[in-house]
Amino acid sequence: MLKKGSKLNSILTGTCPKCQNESMYKVKNPLNLSKVLDMNEKCSYCNLKYQIEPSFFYGAMYVSYGLNVAIGIATFIISAVFLNASLGQSFAAIIVTSLVLQPFVLRLARNIYINMFVSYDPKTATE
Repeated sequence: MLKKGSKLNSILTGTCPKCQNESMYKVKNPLNLSKVLDMNEKCSYCNLKYQIEPSFFYGAMYVSYGLNVAIGIATFIISAVFLNASLGQSFAAIIVTSLVLQPFVLRLARNIYINMFVSYDPKTATE
């Protein structure tokens, strides 16, 4: 499932979508909030430039929006249906969950967005 060459591997690990040999981010830990979106300029293995065009990752905002909506709906269903929380408690749970998961959602949205445009190339991948 997460073998090298799959889009899911690149999305979940944050590696270069073309060769999947190197992390796209300068700091791998998304909980380092001051550097959560600091990316390398290009991959040192395959030379893929991550910022494909100026303002390329603005499109990741739309992906982030969709992810946040899905997380909000899932949180509401879990809190309201399974935990029998009140409406106010459910909305509080959505806010807390969104704040806690935001660094992960930011990176995941960027990973998904760049993988929409760049595919794995086994010729550039080296073991």
